[in-house]
Parts: sequence; structure tokens; C-alpha cells
Amino acid sequence: MKKIPPTPSDSQNSSSDNTVDLPKLSEITERRVSARLRNPDRPDPVSHVFTIVPDADTESLLCHACETLASLNVMSTDLAGELEGSRRNVALAIQQLAVLGELLVNRVLDKLDLSDGSAAPSNSQC
Repeated sequence: MKKIPPTPSDSQNSSSDNTVDLPKLSEITERRVSARLRNPDRPDPVSHVFTIVPDADTESLLCHACETLASLNVMSTDLAGELEGSRRNVALAIQQLAVLGELLVNRVLDKLDLSDGSAAPSNSQC
């Protein structure tokens, strides 16, 4: 399905209320990043949005990472099926990176199983 671009009169009316002052936004971002670099002990202002329990064990974190990468793999594969040309190639490249990440995480999980005293790696994924 092709997207129909808005006419210039429509885009002017709708964007007049939602304009963003890019230089001002850049200045605000620069100040916050610079303040964070000057004082690394200062908490990140958006760090509370996504948090991970500090005492989560390594295996659980790796299992969740593996599942996240597997989901990314499925979503990017589905997206690639709907695209054509260079956009499809980009989606497939993202999918391949997700698979590579998933393989790396699974290898770490296998090594953790071995170091815990298991007889053999279980080839099962989280």
C-alpha cells in the first residue's frame, strides 16, 4: 500500500502547533549530556524508565536477553517478508544480527551450565 503524502497546505496547518525548535532541543540535550559526563555520580534522568533488578542472577539475565533476541529475530523476519529491495536487505541484516546475538548468549549459557558442574551442555534455549 502506497502512502499518500499530505498536500503542503495540510502539512502547514497540522505542523504549526507541533513545531520543534531543533537548535533549542540540541542545546538542552548538550547541557544534560555534558552535565552527566562532568559528574558520573549524578543519576541519569531517564534511568528510571527501564530498570533491571540489581541482584538478578546472570543466568536469568542471559535467558531474558536470549528471549528478547529471539523475538527481535521473528519480528525482523516478518518485516522483511513485507518489504522489497534495499529496505528488505536492511531488515534481513537486522535479523542476522539478532540471530548472532542469540547464538552468543546461548554459548555463554552453555558455558555457565558447564562451570556449574553439569555433565554436559543441554543445547536447550531459554
